[in-house]
Amino acid sequence: MAQLDYIKEIAKYSLENDKDKLINAFNELIEYAKKTNKINFALQLQAIVRDTIKKENTGQNLTSLSKKISIPIEENDYFELILEKLVSEYSLNNIVVNEIIKKSFINLVREHKEFDKIKKFDLPVSNKILLYGPSGCGKTLAAYVLAGELQKTLLVINLGAIVSSKLGETSKNLSKIFKRAAIENSIIFIDEFDSIGKLRDYSQDHGEMKRVVNTILQLFDYLPEHNLLIAATNKVDMIDNALLRRFDIKLELSLPNKKQIRELINLTMKSGKFIPDNKKNITKIINSSIKLSYYTIQKALIETIKQSLLNGKEDVEKIVFDTKHWLNLIEKEKINQIK
Repeated sequence: MAQLDYIKEIAKYSLENDKDKLINAFNELIEYAKKTNKINFALQLQAIVRDTIKKENTGQNLTSLSKKISIPIEENDYFELILEKLVSEYSLNNIVVNEIIKKSFINLVREHKEFDKIKKFDLPVSNKILLYGPSGCGKTLAAYVLAGELQKTLLVINLGAIVSSKLGETSKNLSKIFKRAAIENSIIFIDEFDSIGKLRDYSQDHGEMKRVVNTILQLFDYLPEHNLLIAATNKVDMIDNALLRRFDIKLELSLPNKKQIRELINLTMKSGKFIPDNKKNITKIINSSIKLSYYTIQKALIETIKQSLLNGKEDVEKIVFDTKHWLNLIEKEKINQIK
């Protein structure tokens, strides 16, 4: 079926108030979106389904919903600790990094795919990885890529819910996540890791942060090797030294050079649907993009493509986008950074 057919089914079952068929139709649309590489759309639909479950988790419809949806029903508190729980469709082909970083990702994936082969000789399997570097350089995307390569469920931790003002509650919340991940053989992803892994002599901790860090140290030490923990931070110097030593792999994701900027542009335009109106301007854009993040560069390109689409003819198969507009956006980003 086409996407419109799934949407028609959703509308039909919604009007008929048939929740079982409605959830089925949502799941089918999610799978269709994944197969057609509409990853963001699929993730948004998953979030809608998840939020529906949370709302229904107090009434009689819990059982019927749990049989139909692809995301398992969990306790209310567990739901609050997780921002997203999903199977990623990303692969190493979806990320631009330097060759050293990519090789590290490949080796990590191989270790986990050939887990039994390594453990046969009682060798350790790397399962705690720290990604650090400036914002917009692919740390979160890297977590999605590793989850996609390993085809394991990714648990994106909700730090706002994890960190509590109640004494000892933060440590308990962290323990719940690690225990659940061990049972489900999931990947844990903690962004802004410095907010819970701060130096224990940090001036404003008042003892609670020391307890949290001690808890994390214990959880790290007893994390099953088949599990994978990915932590990300922009402030690696804020993380406690004992925690830093526990990470098997520490990788710095830096700002892109000219070669990587060109790779990012080619990756964004690889479908052949987006065509620059003047290819000569691409070199100018690459030179001007130095010291900007992957995210900033790609965001400016996508914004340019959208504007060119909206300003052009309807029902076009390909979009010829305005490279001067893109260059102007890049220059504005550079000025904003200075401010």
